[in-house]
Amino acid sequence: MKAYIHNHPQFKRLLHWFIMSPVRTRPRWYVRMLQFFYVKRGAGSVIYRSVRRDLVPFRKCAIGSRSVVESFAVLNNAVGDLFIGDNSRIGISNTIIGPVTIGNKVNIGQNVLISGLNHAYEDVTKAIADQGVSTAPVTIADDVWIGGNVVILAGISIGEHAVIGAGSVVTKDVPPYSVVVGNPAKIVKKYDFNLNAWIKP
Repeated sequence: MKAYIHNHPQFKRLLHWFIMSPVRTRPRWYVRMLQFFYVKRGAGSVIYRSVRRDLVPFRKCAIGSRSVVESFAVLNNAVGDLFIGDNSRIGISNTIIGPVTIGNKVNIGQNVLISGLNHAYEDVTKAIADQGVSTAPVTIADDVWIGGNVVILAGISIGEHAVIGAGSVVTKDVPPYSVVVGNPAKIVKKYDFNLNAWIKP
C-alpha cells in the first residue's frame, strides 16, 4: 500500500486532503476520533482533555507508562514520529513537533518548544511558506530536566541527566551530566565522575 501511495502522487494528495485540513493544518475531526486506534499509550498514561493532538495515522506516536501530558500542550507528528518514554511529564502549554524522541523520567517545564521541524527559506524569490520544510530528529535521553520557556531546535541531542535552564535556546547538542543555560545555551557546569563532583568547564 505504501509503495502504491508513493508511486501515485495524485492519490497521495487526495489521501492527505482526506486526513488533514489544508487550512487548519491538523487532522480532520473524524480522524481525531480514531486516535485511540493508532496512538499507543502505556498503562497509567494521562493526556489532559485540553491537549491539542495533531496526531496522524501515517506517522507513529507512542506515550509510555505513567507519563503525563499536561493541559494546553500540543503534540504534532504530522512530519515526524513522536515517542515519549515512561514516567515523563510534558508541562503545561508545551509544543512538541516530531520527529522527537523523549526518554524515561524526563521532566519538562511550562511553555517549552521542542521541534524537529524547520522551514526552508533559501529562495528569496518565493514566500517562506511556499518553500516547504525540513526535519531533523530531536533526541532527549533519560532523566533530563528542562526548565520553563526553553526552545530546543531541530537536530539536537540531549544526553542523560542533563539540565536545561529556564529560558534557554538550545542550538547545539548537550552532553550527559551537564547543565546548560542561556541564548544560545552554553555549559555552565558538568559532572566529573573522577572527582565525584560538579565542575565548571
